[in-house]
Parts: sequence; structure tokens; C-alpha cells
Amino acid sequence: MFCAIADDEFEDLCFQYGVEIEFGTAEKMQMNRVSDSGAAIDISQEDVYKIEVAANRYDLLCLEGIAAAFKTYLDIDTLPRYAIKNSVAEDKLHQIIVKPETKDVRPCVVACVLRDIEFDISSYNSFIDLQDKLHQNICRRRTLASMGTHDLDRIAKGPITYEAVAPEDIVFQALKQTESMDANKLFELFSSDVKMKKFLPILQGFEKYPVFFDSERNVLSLPPIINSEKTKITTDTKNVFIEITGTDIMKTKVCLAILAAQFSSHCQGEW
Repeated sequence: MFCAIADDEFEDLCFQYGVEIEFGTAEKMQMNRVSDSGAAIDISQEDVYKIEVAANRYDLLCLEGIAAAFKTYLDIDTLPRYAIKNSVAEDKLHQIIVKPETKDVRPCVVACVLRDIEFDISSYNSFIDLQDKLHQNICRRRTLASMGTHDLDRIAKGPITYEAVAPEDIVFQALKQTESMDANKLFELFSSDVKMKKFLPILQGFEKYPVFFDSERNVLSLPPIINSEKTKITTDTKNVFIEITGTDIMKTKVCLAILAAQFSSHCQGEW
């Protein structure tokens, strides 16, 4: 995103800007790095730049945000300004009907669409990584807010509804699963999953769970746990529907603004 410079020059730039940086080699891990085929990529031999940012600078949690900040600081570019382009009112696909029963379990919901986006492997992985970082930080491990991202063109028909439904009535094929199951069986499956089991207590204890449906009653996501395999995004996705739910309206709005702003830079048209 900006010209190649030596490590010592980049370290000096970070120091001037007020962030700390460490150079090293990636630990042995494959999480959140995928190839075109969807397989995990071993990044254990890649050089990694670890940059520490201020707790309130969520915009610097991805390469896109860091690049924009540094280019502005170096007068290579001007400070980005963003404008929301509303969809045509009669397009029901872009309407979300919020049912009143959601207030008892996860009352806040905000959403947007990123149009004409062009992902490559790098930007796709950055998009996923940013969501994970936001979930761990401002979202307090998904308790205050959580993000669901969907391929808009895979959603059958609108309007979308946000509801609270008994877990046995939420039946869908969850992300990376091979078959459909209801939320109770999904929770049983995830209870032995190291990554997923820590999020289950957010909903356990409620009689009804939050869920997004399209108008044909296809499940889009079960927040804050998991999205549907049906609407998963890939590097071929052109229009991204982002929904954010939570218990803190300010946190949901901040996360939406960060995701939309940073990745609108990959959009070819209006968003």
C-alpha cells in the first residue's frame, strides 16, 4: 500500500507516529490464513511485524487502517472521509425487521452492505483477522458485540428478520459443518471445541436464542456463536452484508464503522 522501505526506516516511522513494533518470525500456526481452496496456510516461516497500538485506536488493528494512518501522517494521502450511500427504499433485501423479543437476549443490531468489493487472499485474511481482533478487544470476547459477515448474493430473499427463537427451532448448516442441525445439537458439538465452547455461555440460560432469517426462513447466523455455511464469504464475494449484534449499542456502532470504513477501500463502487 506504500513503497517498500527497510526495516529500520519502518521502525523509525512507527516510533515517530507513536506505536511500538517488534520484528520476528511467525509462530507455528495456521489460524485465519486460507488459500483459494479454503485450506489453511502455514505461515510459520513468514516475517511478522508486531505493532502495538493504543487501546482506543481500533482502526489500526488491520493493515488497511495502518496504511491509511501512515499515508496521512506522511502527507502521501489526505485523511479519509466516508459517506454512507443508502439503498433504494423498495429493495427489501436491505431491510432488517427487528422482532421485539430480541430485547430480552441481545437487543442491539446494526448493519451495512459493502458493494463491489474485490478480495484477494491478503485482503480476505485481513478482513477475517480484523473481526477476530475486534471480538477479543472492544467486543469483550463477543459478550458486548459480535460480527456476522455474509455474501449478500447468497441470501435468497429479503427482508431479513432478527428474531429470538427456541433453540430447537433454529435449524441450519453452520459454518464448516457438513450437515444441518438445531442449535441444541450444535451447542453439544461445540462443547468439546476448544475455540467455540468459550462463547456458548453467552446464550446458555436463555429460553430463546437470537437468529437472523431471510424471508424464506433460511438461517443466516446464530449470533454471537456462528454464521451459516449458506452465506459464507469467499475471495469471490462481491457484496458483503455485515450484521453486528450485542448488548452495547455504542460498541456495535464502533465495530460497524471500523469494518465498513477500513474495507471500503477494497470496494470498486459505492457502498
